[in-house]
Amino acid sequence: MAHNDYNKRSGDEISVHEAHALLQGSNGAVTVIDVRGAGSVLGHIKGALFIPSEELHDRMNRLPVEKDSTVLVYCASGRLSGTAAKVLKNMGYQSTYSIHGGFNAWQTLGYEVVTGGDFTPVQLQRYSRNILLEEVGIEGQKRLANGRVLIVGAGGLGCPAGLYLAAAGVGTMGIADFDMVELSNLNRQVLHTSADVGRMKTESAHDAIKRLNPEITVITYEERLTARTILDVIKDYDVVMDASDNIKTKLLLNDACHFAGKPYVFGGAVHFVGQASVFDTANGGPCLRCLFPNSPEGDTGPSCDEAGVIGVVPGVIGLIQATEVLKLILKIGKPMVGKFFYYSALDASFNTMMFEKNPACPLCGEKPEIADLLSGDYVHQCAV
Repeated sequence: MAHNDYNKRSGDEISVHEAHALLQGSNGAVTVIDVRGAGSVLGHIKGALFIPSEELHDRMNRLPVEKDSTVLVYCASGRLSGTAAKVLKNMGYQSTYSIHGGFNAWQTLGYEVVTGGDFTPVQLQRYSRNILLEEVGIEGQKRLANGRVLIVGAGGLGCPAGLYLAAAGVGTMGIADFDMVELSNLNRQVLHTSADVGRMKTESAHDAIKRLNPEITVITYEERLTARTILDVIKDYDVVMDASDNIKTKLLLNDACHFAGKPYVFGGAVHFVGQASVFDTANGGPCLRCLFPNSPEGDTGPSCDEAGVIGVVPGVIGLIQATEVLKLILKIGKPMVGKFFYYSALDASFNTMMFEKNPACPLCGEKPEIADLLSGDYVHQCAV
């Protein structure tokens, strides 16, 4: 394209120079839309909204953009944005223009371009589908990169969650487990393979996560987390995800997160059913003891190893937990605080029970009885 073609303007088009001048004098009143899709994460015009062309109709209806405002649309070369501009005009945005020559022309003429900052081009490509989401973007991806989550248990819940948290780009992942991989684990514990039987689960999980995303920092804890040691471990993490398989351990994690002021992402699965919730007493939410005040005596119910579980159920619950972890790190949406989620695979049913803080809760109630972890009802009974 000849240099003077960048001054060209016709019908629904505006030249790069005119677009730049318009933006300089608009004081933020002009809406700029990048319709390139994944390519937009590698560099874009400052202030642009990322809306792939195929999503324009649905997304524009949800944005606070007045119909009489000026809208500039661009793609890589100006062809796709021309069609997008016509779509917007048909929706009532009459002052909509496609930038002639697109982003390529804008960049060639030396106008300001926003890039991924601390992210390399390879990282931007890897996380491009995250970054395209308006709830995430570059800043959200930075939150994920700086995020730290501790997964307690590298079994049926922890394995799928670990995979997807690593894929999303959560920068630091702690994995606590003191068991070794057994052949019977492999129907549900998808970080491990037949070749890993006999290895520590933490080692196998570490290697699998690093294969998926070498940039993730994985810290392993091949030790029992007890009432005396757990606070020292969780203090360095933003979120604690429970992938254990017994109620006493879950209460230990619940209490530790309460005293440490950390959100606790709860999950459980057995047979064909699973449950999930988020407990966050630091922000006024209830805790697990609001539902189950005391650790049960004697038989606490069978674990997956004793009662059996269809492998996809912990997969479903683990991914729900991973979703809640991402929401907490990104500070988006409504975490599952005050909600107890129940899934039945046989019925294909999803139910949610709402609950509030229990004034009589022995941990976070009006007259708490548990002053510290050493006064809990799991000290001599449980270790993660």
